[in-house]
Amino acid sequence: MHDLDLIDRKILTHLQVNGRISNAELSERVHLSPSATAERTKQLQVNGYIKSFHAKLCPDKLDKSLMVFVEVKLDKTNLDVFDKFNQAIQETPEVLECHMLAGGFDYLIKARVKDMHEYRQFLGTALLSLPGVRETHTYPVMEEVKDNNFIAID
Repeated sequence: MHDLDLIDRKILTHLQVNGRISNAELSERVHLSPSATAERTKQLQVNGYIKSFHAKLCPDKLDKSLMVFVEVKLDKTNLDVFDKFNQAIQETPEVLECHMLAGGFDYLIKARVKDMHEYRQFLGTALLSLPGVRETHTYPVMEEVKDNNFIAID
């Protein structure tokens, strides 16, 4: 973060809000020439500050209205079980995010499915068959209060 100057931070902030902003508009907003803005943006990508650009889709339109969070406890906690679980989760398309945590359970999964019936199928055929899974606790989302991936850049 110490390598970023004010203009880099402005570029990152604007791109988080609108990843499709044109270079011309971005250069106006950060008060830099278009060629310098394009070069800085490219450098931010090369240096790993920008991981990717993608579209945010509407789950309802895609018939994936139900979001669930699932706590997963493993039967053993060793590197082999972690590796097998991590590999299997990569191949599970319903899973949007999966985080290994310290605390009362091993992983927290965020997944999207059509409805509770589809979730029951997903639980039985995918989650409970993942390597090392001992137990799960599911929390269906009733309302999404805040949904963004915006990182505040100081």
